[in-house]
Amino acid sequence: MAEGAVLPAEVLKDPVVGRSLWAEARGRLVRNKAALTSVFVLAFIALACIFGPFFTGHPFDKVYPDYVKVAASATAYPTPDMIEPNVERVAARVRAKAENVVVEGDKISVTLVSPRPIDERLLAYFERSDLFGAAKVSEKSDEGKHLVVDVPIKRNYFFFGTDTNGRDLLTRTMKAGQISLAIGLLATFVAIVMGVIYGATSGYLGGRTDLVMMRAVDVLYSLPFIFFVIMLVVFFGRNFVLMFIAVGAVEWLDMARIVRGQTLSIKRQEYVQAAEALGVETRGIIRRHVIPNTLGPVVVYMTLLVPKVILLESFLSFLGLGVQEPNTSLGVLISEGAKNIQGATWMLLYPSITLVAILFCLNFIGDGLRDALDPKDR
Repeated sequence: MAEGAVLPAEVLKDPVVGRSLWAEARGRLVRNKAALTSVFVLAFIALACIFGPFFTGHPFDKVYPDYVKVAASATAYPTPDMIEPNVERVAARVRAKAENVVVEGDKISVTLVSPRPIDERLLAYFERSDLFGAAKVSEKSDEGKHLVVDVPIKRNYFFFGTDTNGRDLLTRTMKAGQISLAIGLLATFVAIVMGVIYGATSGYLGGRTDLVMMRAVDVLYSLPFIFFVIMLVVFFGRNFVLMFIAVGAVEWLDMARIVRGQTLSIKRQEYVQAAEALGVETRGIIRRHVIPNTLGPVVVYMTLLVPKVILLESFLSFLGLGVQEPNTSLGVLISEGAKNIQGATWMLLYPSITLVAILFCLNFIGDGLRDALDPKDR
């Protein structure tokens, strides 16, 4: 277009709408296929952990004594080879011998034989079993010494198998995911809040105040983390709140140093100096100008801190310092699976896959956010 040319009025009538840096970062994040896929996978895992236990049909703390350490299977239990031995076991408690065991779909017909009349009240042992329902006498002979009994079969699905106590591993893995994700998110939230406020205050005030505050951080760094957790266990016992406090109260130190470094450069910017010249209070400058401009590195570090916290919780649970029964976490399940790896590999396999999937998703999301918020790529 020639110099001095006038643009048509149709072109100038609509105002030009700019894009914020956060909108551009969101666009770059959406174009990152690995990060976007990880977001959907992590959301699916989180929803499965939250709502899945309501649909498995097994409470996470329900014990099935007859299904201890059964293998993962897509077919219903009991299997055909489990029925007759359990019928004989229950018949022995009834003080009778089981003969002519016939399986017809979800019902069993069995003849109970005893040298003495069989007390029909003892047939309640069938219902107390995890395999059978309430037994009904269909035929009686020889003064009650021969009973033909119809027994319904209780069908149960254990897609991930069961543990050493006979609890459904799928439900417990979902419950463990709930607790591990909750500890990871809550402890990370505490670390972010404490670290951002402490680091921003220290970096902005500077001078002797900054020196004293950062030396306090160095002192806390010197304390051994495991000793700190053991001390909390001694005073407060093992519980969910303990893990939340112990991990969150340690991980904020790194966040404080990161935010302090960002604040040292931000406080020299023109908009901060303009706010100071206008008489804005120190608290207002930190809240409205310093902290919002450190959120880029903070968001990236947060996605990397969540998997770190989950690994720390899993490590502490592996050592026996984690949550208490009947609650569980991924670290507890992996610890139990490692003890039974020779005879029950599924106890280690499925919790490990869940933990690895969560950690990979969080790391991919962190990498995507780092690339999206990198000012060199703008």
